[in-house]
Amino acid sequence: MKDLAYLNKFFIKYRWRLVPGVLFVIISNIFGVLPAQVIRVAFDLVTENIGVYQLFDGFNRQHVIYDIFGSSLLLFGVLVLVLALLRGLFLFFMRQTIILMSRHIEYDLKNEIYSHYQVLSLAFYRRHNTGDLMNRVTEDVSRVRMYLGPGIMYTINTVILFILVIYAMLTVNIRLAIFSVLPLPILAVIIFYVNTVIEHRSERIQQRLSGLSSFVQENFSGIRVIKSYVREGFVRSKFAEESEDYKTQSMALAKVQALFFPSMLLLIGLSNVITMYIGGVEVMKGNITPGNIAEFIVYLNMLAFPVISLGWVTSLIQRAAASQKRINEFLHEQPEIKSPDAAPHTLAGKIEFRNVTFRYPDTGITAIKDVSFTVNPGEMVAIIGRTGSGKSTIGNLIMRMYDTTGGEILIDDKPLTRLNLDNYRSQIGFVPQEVFLFSDIISHNIAFSADVLDMPRVEQAAKDAAVYNNIMELEKGFETLIGERGVTLSGGQKQRVSIARAIVKHPQVLIFDDCLSAVDTRTEEEILNNLGRIMQDKTSIIISHRISTIKNADNILVLDDGEIAEQGTHNQLMDLKGPYFELYEKQLLEEEEQA
Repeated sequence: MKDLAYLNKFFIKYRWRLVPGVLFVIISNIFGVLPAQVIRVAFDLVTENIGVYQLFDGFNRQHVIYDIFGSSLLLFGVLVLVLALLRGLFLFFMRQTIILMSRHIEYDLKNEIYSHYQVLSLAFYRRHNTGDLMNRVTEDVSRVRMYLGPGIMYTINTVILFILVIYAMLTVNIRLAIFSVLPLPILAVIIFYVNTVIEHRSERIQQRLSGLSSFVQENFSGIRVIKSYVREGFVRSKFAEESEDYKTQSMALAKVQALFFPSMLLLIGLSNVITMYIGGVEVMKGNITPGNIAEFIVYLNMLAFPVISLGWVTSLIQRAAASQKRINEFLHEQPEIKSPDAAPHTLAGKIEFRNVTFRYPDTGITAIKDVSFTVNPGEMVAIIGRTGSGKSTIGNLIMRMYDTTGGEILIDDKPLTRLNLDNYRSQIGFVPQEVFLFSDIISHNIAFSADVLDMPRVEQAAKDAAVYNNIMELEKGFETLIGERGVTLSGGQKQRVSIARAIVKHPQVLIFDDCLSAVDTRTEEEILNNLGRIMQDKTSIIISHRISTIKNADNILVLDDGEIAEQGTHNQLMDLKGPYFELYEKQLLEEEEQA
């Protein structure tokens, strides 16, 4: 229960729901136990009145006995009905307090997990896959809620009912009480064992179902490849294997369940048989009345469900503890990047790297080594190099997605680690290499960085990103739903929408991380000319592998294996006849071959 102890703060928060819930459980069980005693009195009354009725046989007073007898039975029947209604009312109150409490805690816990996700660093998301993150905030929280609601409710209900029923049974006849409940502990152990087996097999079925769903989703997504390579038959046979495995696991679970319910009914029936036999002996001895046997049978039937629920509740608690342990692992994880409590700072746009080295914590790869350069306000600096040379890493370090392993980054002559992170990032426009668009309309995607939707600004940003005409050609224009991950747009259109999203807020610093790779040369030139106008007196950093993109930059950094091989303007680098010149000649040759 140590993992579930984390939830105690929620019990304190919602104590005014939990405490009344417990009281409603006690009251509902009191009204649940009383009908058994009413039935005992009614049963004994029937037995006695039949004898009295027979004694008056032949007398004209027999109908009086009959009327009294009928009225008494009606009274007892109404009393049982009233008690049942009262119990039902308090059961309703119990669920309205405890179950609603669990829903409130579920809401708070999901918000807490999601809020914590937001503050965790980028490195955390590199270590964990999206499916696992989603599972902890959905499936794991749902399992915890089952413990908070039904688990707690049925546990309290079972304990209270056991105390009341066993006490009532012992006050009538100790010997009959002991023999009556004798099979119930065996039933509880069997249910616990069977529930464990069912839980284990259910988990395996869920895993197989997830595997089957992933297989189907992947093959539907890649249907074009499957058809192109004429692999329909192979995929069909693989699907049959996956389905067969799922069927085998499901049949194994069905066999356990088929044995479980008859065994449960057998032991409950055995308790009733023992009660009637031992009770009959006690009646003959004169220790109890026939009404007590009827009372005990009602008690046993009342105990049957709590005993059955013991195994189920234990299983719920085990599952909840495992899920809460998984949740706690993430909740106790601290972000590597922490924002200091600093006053807001208006960026001028100066960026300085001083002997910066960075090693990725998850892979151990040293991406950049002892890199130093300065970007002055209003300058356009370009970074170029081969794949894996560390270009994108520099962009991520400027955004402070990671902290440097060695050296220091200064922004306006202030250490980056001392700047308020939210304020700092709000003044930067960042276009990542991997474009991500939300499943929303185009205007909302472009205006994502703004608090309000300003359509004139959105339209101007689209024009500056050379995507306005493409948007207006769509049937609904800016109201067009992009679809999941921008699936309805081409690669170039997605890149340009992403560029529009970055420039719509008029950032003081703009970082382009190789985001013009899917754009043709003419459109690229138009975008760069627009950027020159928009980013006048502002800092621009353009990361690219194409020289045509960056040849007009004020300064060009050429990276090779994480180090600056050379730097300067386009003409200066061409004169050096070094790596930049070789890269230019190679790209020029490729363009001529394509032409």
